[in-house]
Amino acid sequence: MVSAEKELVREYWSDRPCGSKHASAPEGTPAFYEQVERKRRELEPFIDAYADFPATRGHELLEIGVGLGTDFVRFARAGALATGVDLTARSVELVRRRLELENLTATVSVADCENLPFPDESFDAVYSWGVLHHTADPERAMREAVRVLAPGGRLCVMVYARHSWVALGLWARYAVLRGKPQRTLADVIANHMESAGTRAFTPAELRRVFSRLDSLQIDRVGTPYDQRVAGPLVRWTGSRLGWFLVVRGRKADKDATEGTHDAPSH
Repeated sequence: MVSAEKELVREYWSDRPCGSKHASAPEGTPAFYEQVERKRRELEPFIDAYADFPATRGHELLEIGVGLGTDFVRFARAGALATGVDLTARSVELVRRRLELENLTATVSVADCENLPFPDESFDAVYSWGVLHHTADPERAMREAVRVLAPGGRLCVMVYARHSWVALGLWARYAVLRGKPQRTLADVIANHMESAGTRAFTPAELRRVFSRLDSLQIDRVGTPYDQRVAGPLVRWTGSRLGWFLVVRGRKADKDATEGTHDAPSH
C-alpha cells in the first residue's frame, strides 16, 4: 500500500510532469516534447557530461524517474537497452507516446523507487536526475539503485543540496520574512520545494549512503536556479553553494570484494 505521503508526491507530479511548464504546445505532440527538451538543455547543459549518453550504447540502463522522458529518450537514441520507471502512470504514458513518435524501442513502467521490481545486479548503468529526494525514504531508494546495479556498473544520481543558495532563498522567504527564523533549512525545503517532503542532502550524508561504490565522486553543481536567488553573489561562491549534488561511482566487482583465502599452514 502506498503511504499517504507518497500519494501526495504521486499526485503532485501527475498534475505537473517535470518540465511540462516549459511547453506551450499541446501535450503529447512532437512540438511539446521538443520545447521541453530544448528548455532542459538550456537550463542544465551539464547533464550531457554526467549522463554520458554515448557511453551507454549496448548497455542495460535503468532510469529511475523518467518524467517526460527528456533524458530517457537520449539514452534510447544513443543505443542503450533502456528501461525506465516512474511513480506516475501519466508520465509513463507520455514517455511511451514519445518513444512511439521517435520510433524508439525501450521499456517504461510504473514503479516505486523504494521497491524496484528488478532482481539484484540487473543493469550496467543506473541513472536518476532530480528524483530520489522526492520519495518518502530517499536513503532506501538510493540503496535500491545500488542493489540493481551490476558489478562494475556505473551509477549517476542527482539530488538537491541542503546548504545551497536555493535553500537559503527558501529559508529567507518562508522563515525570516515570516518571523520564524528558527525554522531549519530541511523544514522549509520539505514544505516549500515542489512535492511535499522533499529532502536535500550534504555530501557527507551521500558518502555514507553510497559507501559501497568504488571511485565515489560527489560534485556540487552551480545552476541557473542559484543565480535567480543570489544574483552576482554567485560569482564569489562559484559552485560551492550550488543546488545540485551529483553522485557518481561504480559498483565493486565481485572478484575485488571476495578477497583471497589465507594459504593453509603445514
